[in-house]
Amino acid sequence: MTAPAGWEGILDTGEKILWQGRPDAKIVFRPANIATFLFGLVFAGFALFWMIMASAAGGFFWAFGLIHFSVGLGLSFGAIFWGVFVRRYTWYTLTDRRAFIATDMPISRRSLKSYPITGDTVLDFAPGNLASVWFYEEVRRNKNTSTRKKIGFERITDGEEVYRMFRNIQEQQR
Repeated sequence: MTAPAGWEGILDTGEKILWQGRPDAKIVFRPANIATFLFGLVFAGFALFWMIMASAAGGFFWAFGLIHFSVGLGLSFGAIFWGVFVRRYTWYTLTDRRAFIATDMPISRRSLKSYPITGDTVLDFAPGNLASVWFYEEVRRNKNTSTRKKIGFERITDGEEVYRMFRNIQEQQR
């Protein structure tokens, strides 16, 4: 059996695609997004206040506040719209052995990440109209701390069915 068009050289011999889909790309308000949005507004508001006060002194000293104002606006609107932007350029594929997440963002290069599914893969299911199935956790380290980021199929319409497919794959692996 040959691989479907576009999957040549990616799938292993005998590997079959079980499901393909895309995340919902609508705006989502989560507590962390709202907190970042509000912090960015306060940051931008303070920078705007500072620029107004500095402009009263004359000269172009007020322009130094533009960078802070821009950062504040970037934080605010990035918190709301960045996730929408990323999901708009994301595709999911589930095979009988692996989960794939593909992105094709306009500015950055294409990306295809593969995550093997084993009997020991920890699955986390968030039910709902737009469900999420998390199957991997990435640890991101910086100088002083590390954070964990869940990776999976986020905000999909047929989440319960996809979750059952993951469980069936795990049973077959055992």
